Amino acid sequence: MKLEIKNLSKTYENGIKALNNLNLTINSGMFGLLGPNGAGKSTLMRTIATLQEADQGEITFNGINVLTEKEKLKEVLGYLPQEFGIYPKISAVELLNHIAILKGLSNKKERKELVQFLLNQVNLHNFRNKYVSSFSGGMKQRFGIAMALLGDPKLIIVDEPTAGLDPAERVRFNNLLSEISEDKVVILSTHIVDDVSDLCSDMAIINSGEVILNGKPVNVMSELGGKIWEKIIDKNDFSKYQEDFHIVYSHLNGGKPLIHIFSEENPGNGFNQIEPKLDDVYFMAINSVSN
Repeated sequence: MKLEIKNLSKTYENGIKALNNLNLTINSGMFGLLGPNGAGKSTLMRTIATLQEADQGEITFNGINVLTEKEKLKEVLGYLPQEFGIYPKISAVELLNHIAILKGLSNKKERKELVQFLLNQVNLHNFRNKYVSSFSGGMKQRFGIAMALLGDPKLIIVDEPTAGLDPAERVRFNNLLSEISEDKVVILSTHIVDDVSDLCSDMAIINSGEVILNGKPVNVMSELGGKIWEKIIDKNDFSKYQEDFHIVYSHLNGGKPLIHIFSEENPGNGFNQIEPKLDDVYFMAINSVSN
């Protein structure tokens, strides 16, 4: 299975160019799509999911022209947006059964078995008679995956699925995504770099509506091997280090800035060489475009 995107562009009425001649090929498995807020991730996901039109370009999935054969695409599509509406007073099993009917699953016995299977798969069977509106954020997201899996989709899109989840729920959700991605194209659009590093065999970073990096996480990290160094510094010295070194990014460690720098040679000055992380790749790519 393969999703191919060619020369895709979208400009909104307010003049914002959300997608700019974007090209991307996505194969079976989990694919991570990274980018800052406003990079065009959600626009791309909504366009693939046939929820909005592109100005120009092509999208094909296994011979389906996504932009002109929307109904055919919907037959093999599962989509979990950032937020999805739910009825306030309906149980999980009732709501999933209702959505299964809307998706054309008319055989009552088969539908009941599928609903029970999916609730088990997302670890919500024990809560099947509870109102979905009473679920925690993580439970709602897992229920959303159950909805997306109705009809055995071959292309699944999940848009910022772990935003706002606590660490335990995020782990549960990511484990679920990993399980379902083996024989499908699963696109994970997120700003959480660790999710892509942990889950995805392939990835892309987009910014200003363009692909600025594309490859396997392990490969793009290895390209920075031996070139990333870190050091804890005093807050008051940060601007001086900015002048003297190529700072990739920084975060607080014990209340003090821990900086990562790029240097092809040992920079000395107390820096320690480290194995590159996907964060280093991400910020190197984003900053190179910004500069």
